[in-house]
Amino acid sequence: MYRAYGRPIFLSSTFRYLADLLGFAGPLCIFKIVDHLSKTSKSSNNVNGTNAMMYNSSQTDKVMLMGVYFVSSKEFLENVHVLAVLLFLALILQRTFLQASYYVAIETGINLRGALLAMIYTKILRLSTSNMSMGEVTLGQINNLVAIETNQLMWFLFLCPNLWAMPVQIIMGVILLYYMLGISALIGASVIALLAPLQYFIATKFTDAQKSTLDYSTERLKNTNEILKGIKLLKLYAWEHIFCNNVEKTRMQELTSLKSFALYTSLSIFMNAAIPIAAVLATFLAYTHINLEKLSSAVAFTSLSLFNILVTPLFLLSTVIRFTVKALVSQQKLKEFLMSDEISDDGFRGGETSLNMETCKKHSGVHTKAFNRRQPLKDQLEGFEQPLRRYIRSRETEDVSVKVTDGSFSWGSGMATLSNISIRIPTGQLTMIVGQVGCGKSSLLLATLGEMLKVSGKVYWSKEPANEMNQDATLSAHEVDPVFEVTGRNRNSVAYSAQKPWLLNTTVEENITFGSPFIKQRYKAVIDACSLQPDIDLLPFGDQTEIGERGINLSGGQKQRICVARALYQNTSTVFLDDPFSALDIHLSDHLMQEGILKFLREDKRTVALVTHKLQYLTHADWIIAMKDGTIIREGTLKDFQNHDVELYEQWKTLMNRQDQEFEKETEGESQTILERKTLRRAMYSREAKAQLDDEDEEEDEEDDDEDNMSTVMRLRTKMPWRAFWRYLTSGGFLLLFLLIISKLLKHSVMVAIDYWLAKWTSSKQTSETDTMTDTSVQNYYKMWYSILCSVGIILCLITSLTVEWMGLTAAKNLHHNLLNKIILAPVRFFDSTPLGQILNRFSADTNIIDQHIPPTLESLTRSTFLCLSALGVLLYVTPIFFTALLPFIVAFYFIQKYFRVASKDLQELDDSTQLPLLCHFSETAEGLTTIRAFRHETRFKQRMLELTDANNIAYLFLSAANRWLEVRTDYLGAYIVLTAALATITYSHYYGLSSGFVGFGLTYALTVCNYLNWVVRNLADLEVQMGAVKKVNSFLNIESENYEGTIDPSQVPEDWPQQGEIKIQDLCVRYDPALKPVLKHVKAYITPGQKVGICGRTGSGKSSLSLAFFRMVDIFEGKIIIDGIDISKLPLHTLRSRLSIILQDPVLFSGSIRFNLDPECKCTDDRLWEALEIAQLKNMVKSLPGGLNAMVTEGGENFSVGQRQLFSLARAFVRKSSILIMDEATASIDMATESILQKVVMTAFANCTVVTIAHRVHTILTADLVIVMKRGNILEYDKPESLLAHEGGIFASFVKADM
Repeated sequence: MYRAYGRPIFLSSTFRYLADLLGFAGPLCIFKIVDHLSKTSKSSNNVNGTNAMMYNSSQTDKVMLMGVYFVSSKEFLENVHVLAVLLFLALILQRTFLQASYYVAIETGINLRGALLAMIYTKILRLSTSNMSMGEVTLGQINNLVAIETNQLMWFLFLCPNLWAMPVQIIMGVILLYYMLGISALIGASVIALLAPLQYFIATKFTDAQKSTLDYSTERLKNTNEILKGIKLLKLYAWEHIFCNNVEKTRMQELTSLKSFALYTSLSIFMNAAIPIAAVLATFLAYTHINLEKLSSAVAFTSLSLFNILVTPLFLLSTVIRFTVKALVSQQKLKEFLMSDEISDDGFRGGETSLNMETCKKHSGVHTKAFNRRQPLKDQLEGFEQPLRRYIRSRETEDVSVKVTDGSFSWGSGMATLSNISIRIPTGQLTMIVGQVGCGKSSLLLATLGEMLKVSGKVYWSKEPANEMNQDATLSAHEVDPVFEVTGRNRNSVAYSAQKPWLLNTTVEENITFGSPFIKQRYKAVIDACSLQPDIDLLPFGDQTEIGERGINLSGGQKQRICVARALYQNTSTVFLDDPFSALDIHLSDHLMQEGILKFLREDKRTVALVTHKLQYLTHADWIIAMKDGTIIREGTLKDFQNHDVELYEQWKTLMNRQDQEFEKETEGESQTILERKTLRRAMYSREAKAQLDDEDEEEDEEDDDEDNMSTVMRLRTKMPWRAFWRYLTSGGFLLLFLLIISKLLKHSVMVAIDYWLAKWTSSKQTSETDTMTDTSVQNYYKMWYSILCSVGIILCLITSLTVEWMGLTAAKNLHHNLLNKIILAPVRFFDSTPLGQILNRFSADTNIIDQHIPPTLESLTRSTFLCLSALGVLLYVTPIFFTALLPFIVAFYFIQKYFRVASKDLQELDDSTQLPLLCHFSETAEGLTTIRAFRHETRFKQRMLELTDANNIAYLFLSAANRWLEVRTDYLGAYIVLTAALATITYSHYYGLSSGFVGFGLTYALTVCNYLNWVVRNLADLEVQMGAVKKVNSFLNIESENYEGTIDPSQVPEDWPQQGEIKIQDLCVRYDPALKPVLKHVKAYITPGQKVGICGRTGSGKSSLSLAFFRMVDIFEGKIIIDGIDISKLPLHTLRSRLSIILQDPVLFSGSIRFNLDPECKCTDDRLWEALEIAQLKNMVKSLPGGLNAMVTEGGENFSVGQRQLFSLARAFVRKSSILIMDEATASIDMATESILQKVVMTAFANCTVVTIAHRVHTILTADLVIVMKRGNILEYDKPESLLAHEGGIFASFVKADM
């Protein structure tokens, strides 16, 4: 660090030394002025002030030249008016050097932060994937490094010059005090020195409290995040209060920690205020006791100023030491992170075979386009058996894109996840990888990409030719470069679409082009192949709409198709698609397969590896890799499987049970209606309506006159959010608010009284010089009252500092409690229309500001404001003429603070708004590491990170520069106050006989204005920004809650309701919001007890809305649903939802144990849980985990595959044992084998229950007792499946035909 930033640190330190030394000029000038005036007043025997000065100087030799009198330098410097000007100049210079020192230090700190961020990012790009998946390096950890640890090191550099400037300042201060007061000065200094360790102890305790608060805060945020992500499930299962209590429990621990934090903060503030009072009291009492003479006003007020200077470095010392310790901790954390495992550069070294893509160009025998989907499977395979074999025969001309021999791969845990892997992915062909859930299909793709740890074996990648010149040349294998030792690093770019969709926080177009040049024709072809156009049309700005966390929440299917479109658009020779159909319905899957994979990719002759559960597409595969339990069962063509693994082939045949067929164009056109477009439209509508309402509210708040001139704009932008401020103060309680105001007024009154008494004491005339006894008693009287006032002042300092923090803590507690309850009870449409990040921000950044930042800012603002007001009050009391000088000061101060507050607010917003994309970019990179590395886009992302870092650093530098701008101006204003005060007191002393004690009193207070003026403005600007957090929280406190109360008392509902499971739907009309159109219109249905009902229909037909209506998640504004004789609209919501079961399309798991995930209410026995796991085919897997039922689930269930998570959701529904089960497209993420088992299980385990299935794949409801076909919120067909199939022209029959 010294080598990189030594020069600017040295420059900053030099400026700091100069400023500190000039700081002592103030007290010394005061000493000379007061001392001179007191001598003058003594020696003025009825002569005016000027004569007195001449009288004094007559002692010195007069220098006369040609009748002109020359003043000696000593005489010149002892002139009080000259001293006043010198005091002014010293202050100007001191403040200028100080601000220069700060600016250089801050600029250096910002540069250091930029360098650290670049280091962290470079490391993230090299991180081992196992580190991320095994939780060794978490997203939270990376965010902490970026947002907290780099800032700690930056702050350390800001405060660095203090480390060596402070000791010099302390030594100088003590020397000057000793010169003034003799031995008694050391007594005062020792009081400060003895209390300094106590201050350090408080500072370390403060840091510990902050650390434990941060830990609890992280835990609370994790819980809150889980609640928000799984809010739909929690509401459907009536578990929101259980999870809410978990958050409240963590919050209580956090508040306990915050109490310690508040206590140590108030003690720190108290020590800072009380130490100078105690030190001055001890010094003056010792001085009068030792010297047995009256304290002179010059000595008293100079010592007071010196003690005020001395306390600052001692108070700051503890802060600097604390930051140094924090910086060391941060440095250690950074070191640990930078030492963590990386992906190996030479993951794929060695190789004997020559793998060359040129062979692909030479032989025109294999031309994948010749595959004809219209031909029967048998003909296709026969036609292509020979050419394939011909090229496989010779190892030299082997036409392979990727080859793995005897590979074993692990995720770094020691256990090999994949073992005995020997596979080949042929060049320019479609390879499909199939197998059951969790068998290692995704891992196989990642292993070939170099993301897994290679235990043994070799991975070869074909090397693309450097130029295309040889492509027609007929070269033998020996003429080609014999060995291509292709490593993980120098393999070609692979267009990879991960199983879990990963999107950037940017426009749809940029997500698809992903850094490649925009080619309109190609882009349009990709959009059509992925049938994205209808979705894009719904977005407010088409494909220029920003998506991602802060943008619109797209459905799983929409996200997945954008990711597939990205892979298709890239001009790479190899494409890896990991289960791209999992979130798509049958029409979309077919369209993507036909247009995207078979047409678009094959026409480009690209090598495609496709992981899928949709076995019906196997007929299109040129090469198939079948997996089971992390090993390869077999690889080959479908014909090879038919000949050599008959059992597996027959199993596949029964599962797919469909022939290759081409849809009519009409059907295909219709099939482009897509997953959850309705939801997107609803979200867009809700958001627009919300934005409209917000705009209206803002318009009401603003003044009616809509002049667009500068003054109106300024007035609105400098307006303090008083409503939010009042909300905050009242949240703390009226009693504490009253106590705060009274204690603050009393404290500052006593502070002024102490110094006023000192002025009286030092100005008291020693009239009775003959009567020593009387004089001693007078002195004792002054000493007694001075001691009493000091003691009261110290007690009031403690009371005020405690009151502020206590009030802040109470306000924080109440605001968070109200916010959490409001959010938990909000209707689901609120979560559809409000981005998750926005809600989470209220609980993270905004709550943190309310908890930790507002109380100290409020304390500092009130303290500095009262100090400045009391100083101006004292000056007006001492010299009323000062009022004339005060008017220009007030005008100047008003305009300075006005402009600064506007600039500061905007710059803080700019800093925040540039910091968010930077943090997002880091977390996006960490989440999409595999994709970025597969595409080989590390350099582009690094460049983007550097741009974002620069933008944020510049914003922060401007904010710091604005603070320097303010401080220079307020410091110069303060110097102006000191100059006018000095001249006014001198004038009053000469002409009105003002005692020297009151001159010292006035000048000492003038110096405090100089110190505290900029803090008034800065704290005001900070408080204004921080009140924005209260304003945001307040806006969420006004949302309406769901109506949890019912007209029936819960005790009146039978314990076993619903026992039969009979459902009557009578003329049901449903909408998502009173402002929106109905999504269900006059629906009528009757479901008998125990009946199995299938509901199907295109996306947006109202299937899911009907399932949500059973739980009253949507607004039933007409008609009713009667379950077992009870109208559900009369039931309390908790009772209704806790008696029904549902399995959602998106599986949600929470961090905690498996037991907690199945039964958070802790009502069930272990046997029942094991039974549920057995039914869901998970028993053996859970038994193999350490801890069994108590095995941990990581956040979001990331340590299980998507299919396994869905099985846990099924087990969760079995545990509840409700007589009504609703399955909302619950088998979408499961392979066909597991799905068919589950269908049987549901039929047996829920044989006596009513099961309503919202069907994704129509074949899953062919065995149902009743099928309901819906379209646009109406029921079109309603009968047994056999009857509906018999009606050939019916909708259901056409669905089944398409799905077979």
